[in-house]
Amino acid sequence: MAKRVLITGAAGQIGYALCPMVAAGRMLGPDTPVILHLLDIPPAATAMEGVKMELLDSAFPLLQGVVTSTDPEEACKGVDFAVMVGGFPRKAGMERKDVMAKNVTIYASQAAALEKGANKGVKVLVVANPANTNALILKEHAPSIPPADITCMTRLDHNRALAQVAERVGVPVTHVKNVIIWGNHSSTQYPDVNHGTVVDKPIRDAVSDDAWLDGEFISTVQQRGAAIIKARGLSSAMSAASSACDHMRDWVHGTPADGSWVSMGVVSDGSYGQPAGLCYSFPVTCKDGKWSIVQGLKIDDASAAKMKATAEELQEELALAHECITAAN
Repeated sequence: MAKRVLITGAAGQIGYALCPMVAAGRMLGPDTPVILHLLDIPPAATAMEGVKMELLDSAFPLLQGVVTSTDPEEACKGVDFAVMVGGFPRKAGMERKDVMAKNVTIYASQAAALEKGANKGVKVLVVANPANTNALILKEHAPSIPPADITCMTRLDHNRALAQVAERVGVPVTHVKNVIIWGNHSSTQYPDVNHGTVVDKPIRDAVSDDAWLDGEFISTVQQRGAAIIKARGLSSAMSAASSACDHMRDWVHGTPADGSWVSMGVVSDGSYGQPAGLCYSFPVTCKDGKWSIVQGLKIDDASAAKMKATAEELQEELALAHECITAAN
């Protein structure tokens, strides 16, 4: 039976890159037919129809249908998976509160539509920034969806960290595992290599350059999005779409049974001293469609300070979001 996958912001850069990946089986696997539900704002309706034309013209064997709509309720009806790419981007001269106010309205509306129309057990991935806070806004406005089924994407940061280490050591990226992205999908995130390996050798031993790992590596991962915008004149689209597929695929089909983990933004239960209730990126393993935070990792003082700093930023963002919700009401 085909699975219905909602992609919001479908006519945008990430949506355009993501749609064919999902239709080709990158997200749910080569044996799962899909029906895509594409949602965008009315000014993008014509462009979205162009995306639909291209999807149909590609004749993907797994693609059994395409629904396009500018109405959240219509687009969300009967979906099994939701990838929330659409959001209001920060523009020149805008304050954070202005951007937050726009996204509060968007995510409250889309959450209500998911609450009303999505299938029971829908899995939600928030990609649009500020992703962690948008996920919490969605959670608050869709109370029937279990918090464990609402996540945000830090897999792009995780993949960036893997790639940086692999390039530094000169090995395929598949030889690197168990990096961690802690906290917020922002410049305060903490890319942590202290538990990772390169072909079963600790990353710090394989790289043999603590100054790079504690400095340039962290800042490169934190600022990679800005570097891509500077180089391309456009934001990350291909890598974001690919990472969204990785996130959902591992959530649905499970992480490897070899002790590997991935990074996901999930609702905190207080693990590692991070405030319960925040949508915070942790190392997780997945099995049978459920994620679990990896426990028992030793955290040094330097790491703890970075983890606390990114949590504090998330608390500030959430407080700002609640101010915007109050003002909107």
